[in-house]
Amino acid sequence: MVFVILLMIVNWTLEALKWWHLTRRLSPMSIWKSIESVFCGLTWAVFTPNRLGEYGGRVMFLPVRKRIHGVFAMAVGSFGQNVITNVLGAGAIVWFFYTFIHPQWWIMLGITVIALVFMAIMLTFYFNIKWMVSLLNRIKFLKKFHRFFDIMGKYKFNELLSIMWFCLGRFFVFTFQYYLIIHLLIPEIPFLTMGLLMFVFFFVQSAIPSLDVLDIGVRALTAGKLFSYVTDQSIAVVVAISLIYIINLIIPAILGSVFVLKLKFFDRTA
Repeated sequence: MVFVILLMIVNWTLEALKWWHLTRRLSPMSIWKSIESVFCGLTWAVFTPNRLGEYGGRVMFLPVRKRIHGVFAMAVGSFGQNVITNVLGAGAIVWFFYTFIHPQWWIMLGITVIALVFMAIMLTFYFNIKWMVSLLNRIKFLKKFHRFFDIMGKYKFNELLSIMWFCLGRFFVFTFQYYLIIHLLIPEIPFLTMGLLMFVFFFVQSAIPSLDVLDIGVRALTAGKLFSYVTDQSIAVVVAISLIYIINLIIPAILGSVFVLKLKFFDRTA
């Protein structure tokens, strides 16, 4: 459990480094200030749908004139994390259907093809994010915001790749957290099976609109359904999911409340 808590710190430190990397184009900040802004964002996130408050909490640590730009810079990082979740999740779903559902071969082939196409599209759009910016700039009522969308298009391939490594690191850190807790409670589940089930869990979870303060029920229900294919210890699964939820979100949100008090909402520095 101590190691799981230490991994929580590693997880959010990686996110802070990613945010520090993203903001270098806007207004360079220290790594410690980046850590403060990430924890502050988590405090705001738990009270807003789909964690939208996280954007507001973070950008408040930027100068006023750079805050809207910061929202779009953060969107690049969020997109990168979603790409990792969706790409690895799509691959795990193919394994899940093959291992547990056993559909007819032509259905299995269709699922595999759809998953591969989906993975390719996600990766292509991420590493060519300027295509998405171009599409947004063609929408009439959004044209006036083009200077903000253009922020996303300024990140080069090497920068996007660096951001992707941070996202991948975070993904495997919290996957390992889940493994440690579930293995503690249900040691008979094989490592690979548990890991791939978690990939599917993250994929499904990312697609469900939620409010963090009420999210625990949705997470428990989703995980319980997935793990019912490998164990009948549903209570243990719910306990594991609840522990990770508390460690990874609630505790950091409480810590972040300290940094909320440091915010300068009307700071006019450029």
